[in-house]
Amino acid sequence: MNDSSSDVVIVGAGPYGLSTAAHLQNLGLEVRVIGTPMRFWDENMPEGMFLKSEPFASSLGAPRPGMAFTDRHPEWRIGQPIPLETFVAYGRWFAAEAVPGTEPGQVTSVERGGPSGYVVTLSTGETIATRTVVVAVGVGPFAHIPDELAGMPSWLVSHSSAHRDLGLFAGKEVAVVGAGQSALETAVLLADAGASPHLIARRAALDWNTVPSARRSPRSLLLGGPRSGLGTGYRTWLWSQRPGLVRHLPQRTRQRIVRETLPPAGAWWLRDRLDERVQVTTGRHLAKAAEEGDGVAVTTVDRTGRRLVTEAEHVIAATGFVPDVQRLTMLSPELRVRVDTRLGSPILTRDFESSLPGLYFAGLAAAATFGPVMRFVHGADFAGRRIAHHIIRRTPRTRVPARRLESVLESDAGGR
Repeated sequence: MNDSSSDVVIVGAGPYGLSTAAHLQNLGLEVRVIGTPMRFWDENMPEGMFLKSEPFASSLGAPRPGMAFTDRHPEWRIGQPIPLETFVAYGRWFAAEAVPGTEPGQVTSVERGGPSGYVVTLSTGETIATRTVVVAVGVGPFAHIPDELAGMPSWLVSHSSAHRDLGLFAGKEVAVVGAGQSALETAVLLADAGASPHLIARRAALDWNTVPSARRSPRSLLLGGPRSGLGTGYRTWLWSQRPGLVRHLPQRTRQRIVRETLPPAGAWWLRDRLDERVQVTTGRHLAKAAEEGDGVAVTTVDRTGRRLVTEAEHVIAATGFVPDVQRLTMLSPELRVRVDTRLGSPILTRDFESSLPGLYFAGLAAAATFGPVMRFVHGADFAGRRIAHHIIRRTPRTRVPARRLESVLESDAGGR
């Protein structure tokens, strides 16, 4: 017997979960959102971090106007980086206004329950019967540590998403592996915290984004293309603003787009902060890592095969996130096996539904289908809107949505 039931259960309360819930609740469905709003951003991102995305591209998806980040913070302009705490506060304000009733806690199990539904079990022991589950767990479960570092104890090797307070490394030698924004900013913040960071990058040289211009000439617009949530350029605009079209491209093309759009690079405002406090070694591939005394010895090779051993007290892998349904352990083994995947990512319909009816995936897990915008906050509105409208078409209607009922009553009152 189930303790309760709900039209929809959303697993996760980050940007994608909150955006989907906002659209669903606006359409009148009963939605259970399990998770503390913005918890991963608050607990797994380093203190002192700034968002790389522009203010206009940092909004959650809302069914009504006035809830974008720039509505909440009209003072933020293009080229002005957003502090982490400001974005977290915006997300929690959004949750309070658009998704009242989010439930702190954790989903421990999702399994089939009957011929056309699911049973969701919470950490409290409660079970919820539902026709529809939206998996919006963000990037956390998909933290990627390279094979050369995998298997090392956590006190020697960790992922960049495991650290909020980098002050724990004050006075220590820390190797940071990676060349993207996460690696570069982690190295800088480690230096700020009093550590001795050593950045090790596979790329031959570090790349940096250019300084954005709020005003662009007609020639710049023509040659450079429009500005979008993923940057500037005609193709970039397409991947950002029309992700539904990406799904129709061949698989290899989608893979290439996800891989090559916004490759590893640092934000322009971080460049001057990566100074002599950070040792930088580029053009080197990981070969192996081994415990050595109280630390770790990392062996790298360059393109000529020359080997170099770097000793550190800890290694932080700022090596991104790789979606893999098998890592979603809240899904029962049966569901993980039955969801059709390709290279670990679920194969989704135009409405983000998996091969199992009623089971949807949003966020990074959808990037292999809808392209690179699903790696960023900017994709949350498209995903939330598309998922919500598909669910509403398939859910038996037993009541008038509250917002729609209010509009009907206002219309009747105005006609009297």
